[in-house]
Amino acid sequence: MAKVRVTLVERDGREVTIDEAAIGESLMAVAKSAGVDGILGECGGGCACATCHVYIEPEWQDAVGPPDVLEEMTLDGVSHIVQANSRLGCQILLREELDGLRVAVAPPQ
Repeated sequence: MAKVRVTLVERDGREVTIDEAAIGESLMAVAKSAGVDGILGECGGGCACATCHVYIEPEWQDAVGPPDVLEEMTLDGVSHIVQANSRLGCQILLREELDGLRVAVAPPQ
């Protein structure tokens, strides 16, 4: 199975790099497996809780793409911390084009 590398910057600035994230997995799932602080995924990836909220680094926004309508509705629930580059990790499925992806974990809700 093909793998990609992703880096998540935790709230305290510590970087967690996952060198062998499986293509097809969600960013939330690989971050939880790696113990990334602040990625809870309380709804299990159902796009219902925003506990996997991340900020996409500017150079990766086009590759990741925008949120769909359901994701936007979920992000509305945390509108006080939403930014133009906000996404839910559970909705980002890893693919070859995302090799090297960098995101920052959003502040707590």
